[in-house]
Amino acid sequence: MDKYLNQLSKTYRNIQEVSEEIINLQAILNLPKGTELFMSDIHGEYEAFLHILNNGSGIIKSKIENIYEKTLTEEDRKDLATLIYYPEEKLNLIKKSKKNLNEWYKISLYRLIEVTKSVSSKYTRSKVRKAMPKGFDYIIDELIHLQGDDNNKEKYYGQIIDSIIDLNRADSFIVAISNLIKRMAIDHLHIVGDIYDRGPGAPIIMDKLMNFHSLDIEWGNHDILWMGAASGNEACIANVVRICSRYDNLATLEEGYGINIRPLSVFATEVYKNDDCKAFLPRNREVSKYSNTDKIVLSKIHKAISIIQFKIEGKLIKKHPEYKMDDRLLLDKIDIKKGTVIINKKEYKLNDTVFPTIDWKNPYELTKQEAEIVERLKNSFMHSEKLNKHINFLYAKGHMYQNFNSNLLFHGCIPLKENGEFDEVEILGKSLKGQELMEHIENTAHRAYFKEHNEENQDAIDVMWYFWCGPKSPLFGKDKAATFERYFLDDEYTHKENKNPYYELINKEEICNKILENFGSNVEEGHIINGHMPVKAKDGESPVKANGKTILIDGGFAKAYQSTTGIAGYTLTYNSNGLVLAMNEPFESRAKAIEEGLDIKAQIILKEKIDKRKRVADTDIGKKIKEEIEDLKMLLLAYQEGELKEKI
Repeated sequence: MDKYLNQLSKTYRNIQEVSEEIINLQAILNLPKGTELFMSDIHGEYEAFLHILNNGSGIIKSKIENIYEKTLTEEDRKDLATLIYYPEEKLNLIKKSKKNLNEWYKISLYRLIEVTKSVSSKYTRSKVRKAMPKGFDYIIDELIHLQGDDNNKEKYYGQIIDSIIDLNRADSFIVAISNLIKRMAIDHLHIVGDIYDRGPGAPIIMDKLMNFHSLDIEWGNHDILWMGAASGNEACIANVVRICSRYDNLATLEEGYGINIRPLSVFATEVYKNDDCKAFLPRNREVSKYSNTDKIVLSKIHKAISIIQFKIEGKLIKKHPEYKMDDRLLLDKIDIKKGTVIINKKEYKLNDTVFPTIDWKNPYELTKQEAEIVERLKNSFMHSEKLNKHINFLYAKGHMYQNFNSNLLFHGCIPLKENGEFDEVEILGKSLKGQELMEHIENTAHRAYFKEHNEENQDAIDVMWYFWCGPKSPLFGKDKAATFERYFLDDEYTHKENKNPYYELINKEEICNKILENFGSNVEEGHIINGHMPVKAKDGESPVKANGKTILIDGGFAKAYQSTTGIAGYTLTYNSNGLVLAMNEPFESRAKAIEEGLDIKAQIILKEKIDKRKRVADTDIGKKIKEEIEDLKMLLLAYQEGELKEKI
């Protein structure tokens, strides 16, 4: 401890400095806790995602309503909100329509300052100042901390506003203060899994997250799939390319990450030239954007990579019998003459029998051309600079689970038996359950990506695919991935993927408490917050389970799921007054949000208020501050008793 106090004394050199810091930290403990925002299953839907960040999940609109409900029209309030969400774009529209622009600038600047005061009121002046954009920090600080009705101050205030306008700095100032408002609306962001796949903008979302001031990520199965692909797992790579083909999203690979799909395209077009590939037509296409030829080419790519995927997965399943996935070995169960396949001892008619690349004596063997394509793709994934920058960030900020301010966050499930006991899962020779299982998976994922690629570490790379779709993977949470069945069988019963018992058992409060306790969470106050399984709100399903102990926040953010759920996702906020769960309607477009002021309509379906307002002292950060205060008190005592000499 003497060594630690000596180190601490280099920062706080005397009694005065130590005392000031103790007073400052004790004051911070009494501030209201900052607002946390939880989102999950974003699946590349970047426009809706960015809009929710811009509007603070409705927080900014609420602040505007509170301040201006009685003094501004609804249209003016909507315009002010849009200006904050999209300042550059809104300014361009305003300048085309306003005759007296200087008057508009003055009015808007005053209004923006009032909103800034409101969103920053729960933070220290120091924290707000640090968040301010450089160049305008002093001016904004002066404007939002004006005290009293002093006439001289009012003139001073007015002169600052006039000078900003006269010097043609109003546009830049509006952008700066709007960004500050958005920054202060959300203190911390939680992404509870699945940034990738389906939608077109995962790279855009990742860029935004890398610049966000405070966040954590709980990996989803789609995230781990991309992490496995970047680690060189060929089965993960094939799945990534297949999903991008299925959802007409090859641009994410080619334009987003510079991964060359042309060799696969040329191969697929040639090999499947006489095949209509009807079952492989892409989903969610914007029909007006594409010609019929593009659609046909894409379906051929989709089928080619799917067959490659089944072959690679088959080899992996045979290599690792501990995965217990022999039921997924289906290529060798095909009777090509009869046009059938045997699944679970039952014979089914195939809807497609065109398999030009399969050697029926050795169905899991890649052709020479297929092997070359896989090797090229593997090289592209492992050496894409931008992809690896994003994957490194996923590792740096990501976890399998997170305990944060009494809440337990994870994406999929905690594997349970039917009787509610934790289920053991074997990963690389270790049979683990609950918290130990999650931590072991996280460590294994790190090893797969960061360790040298050699024989010793190959098992860690291989198991990344199991994390994506294995029957006991907590990220997947189902007994099988019925990919083959969805493509080749018309009998929808075969498509069914049974959920882990977790998803039924979390309706029981005692099971939720058992999980919270196992992970060291606060059983009395804590909640389980996770996504992965879309909540079918249109069928009356509730995301709130076990009297509020568990909240599922996957409501169909991805457009591909919105017909199933009937909504466009949930957003959860946790502020000093409690939890608020909002059910969102689909976001039309960024363009309509800017031009028409259209916001995401949200219905509040849960408002869990707490008896006593949460302060910083009640948070995880508060615990660290209290520890720091105790250390500073020891340093103060050491100065007072002469054990350490003050530095004047």
